[in-house]
Amino acid sequence: RPEARVWTVMLLLGTCLLYCARVTVPICAVALSTHFDWDKKQSGIVLSSFFWGYCLTQIIGGHISDQIGGEKVLLLSASAWGFLTVVTPLLTHLTSAHLVFMTSSRFLMGLLQGVYFPSLASLLSQRVRESERAFTYSTVGTGSQFGTLVIGGAGSLLLDWYGWESVFYFSGLLTLLWVYCTCKYLLSEKELIIPMDYLMRGLSLSKQTKVPWKQLFRKAPIWAVIIAQLSTASTFFTLLSWLPTFFKETFPESKGWVFNVVPWLVAIPTSLFSGFLSDHLINQGYKTITIRKFMQVIGSGVSSIFALCLGQTSSFCKAIVFASASVGLQTFNHSGISVNVQDLAPSCAGLLFGVGNTGGALLGVVCVYLAGYLIETTGSWISVFNLVAAVNSIGLCAFLMFGEAQRVDTDSAYMDL
Repeated sequence: RPEARVWTVMLLLGTCLLYCARVTVPICAVALSTHFDWDKKQSGIVLSSFFWGYCLTQIIGGHISDQIGGEKVLLLSASAWGFLTVVTPLLTHLTSAHLVFMTSSRFLMGLLQGVYFPSLASLLSQRVRESERAFTYSTVGTGSQFGTLVIGGAGSLLLDWYGWESVFYFSGLLTLLWVYCTCKYLLSEKELIIPMDYLMRGLSLSKQTKVPWKQLFRKAPIWAVIIAQLSTASTFFTLLSWLPTFFKETFPESKGWVFNVVPWLVAIPTSLFSGFLSDHLINQGYKTITIRKFMQVIGSGVSSIFALCLGQTSSFCKAIVFASASVGLQTFNHSGISVNVQDLAPSCAGLLFGVGNTGGALLGVVCVYLAGYLIETTGSWISVFNLVAAVNSIGLCAFLMFGEAQRVDTDSAYMDL
């Protein structure tokens, strides 16, 4: 299956570049605040505006991917967000309303990136066996950590050497290069064409669909995985948005390339290990749902303990250890709820993943802004990490109580390659 391996690597790179573009503003948050004279509340507005856009395209992106193929949706959105990232610094020189412009830019970035993970879930659910899903998804999912690592390391250096604009140029141009290489070497001209009738069919939930939506959303396992996904996505977004600022303000003498790199460097092997361990245990005969819940306990429960520790320490070294453990263990979610959506309904995994991620993005807006508000009003970061732990606990409890792994949709005509 050499072609499958090539696609896995390319999707990993695509996820990497997704996060390179997404994390440009959090990495540059302090520099942008200084340059444009923003306070914490204004920074919180800019950071949270991404998620307002992100939540709007999740469901429709997943459904269109189920109809026309996830790879086409991925490439179309990547080309758009890559271009937007490149032109953002250029356009800031054409306006004096910098807060409004950057908020609008981040909102549009959210719209464009919102289709990515539902499309990825749709693609993998239709083309990967159940016994291989955890490792494949974990491998592709490491792109989120690898991308944050790349932009955290290279972006911090570019920020120090050439200013915040260079970080945007770097991530945007790499994304456009990835789109070009993928289209040129992995897709034929025929595959690049998106028939308009298929696209229009995807833009409306067809009455001819074989999946009974009302019955599907009445099932407790569906809501359990959606609630769990909602909580883990929102807390991940909160840490992703505020960790660079936490380290910069709490440990002002520390180097940006250290705290922007080490946690995400740890997360890469952790994610790969979680996928390998999950598939290995399932192949050894353990029940799929037992393994999914075990992985989720680590991803949501244990990681939250380290997040709480992060708010209590005054040592930079301990803070790096706690942040690395919290971020690294969160990757066990890839082998928990992320693939559980594909267990439950492979024929419409893209749409269901979109529903969960929409909720996660909406709650992410609230949590990211609330974190900025808490920091501004209390002057302490402890409340932020308490918020992360509380939200994670709610999702974990729902999944442990009602989560299942038996298929609940009715469309068995999907590929199992």
